Amino acid sequence: MKKIFIRLDKIIDGDRRFAKEAYLFVMAALGRALDGLEQPRHINGAELLISIQREAEEQFGPMAATVFQHWGIKNSLDFGEIVFNMVREGILSKTENDRIDDFKDSVFFENLFDQVSGYRLETSKLNQC
Repeated sequence: MKKIFIRLDKIIDGDRRFAKEAYLFVMAALGRALDGLEQPRHINGAELLISIQREAEEQFGPMAATVFQHWGIKNSLDFGEIVFNMVREGILSKTENDRIDDFKDSVFFENLFDQVSGYRLETSKLNQC
């Protein structure tokens, strides 16, 4: 685990757009996605975004957008940037079919919470993809 933190520090030294917590959050969301599988397999960008939404709802509730803004995340593509930064550093892997555009979701913040929860986030300050 110490090696991952060293690699994350290297990423952040080279790209200061996102807080370390954002990287750790993405890894937690990835863990959530993998835990939900019957057999381990590759998770694509769209699947990871769904897991990120679920993790955000569980951890932050209606404060998720505020937390994401604090971490430097303005839209769903920023999660792709985080993932691809970790791929470049060897923390995560990708397939030849994985693209940063897999993380493009123009209504990501609008759909952060489902209809049942009743949460609605203020998205006027967030840049949409």
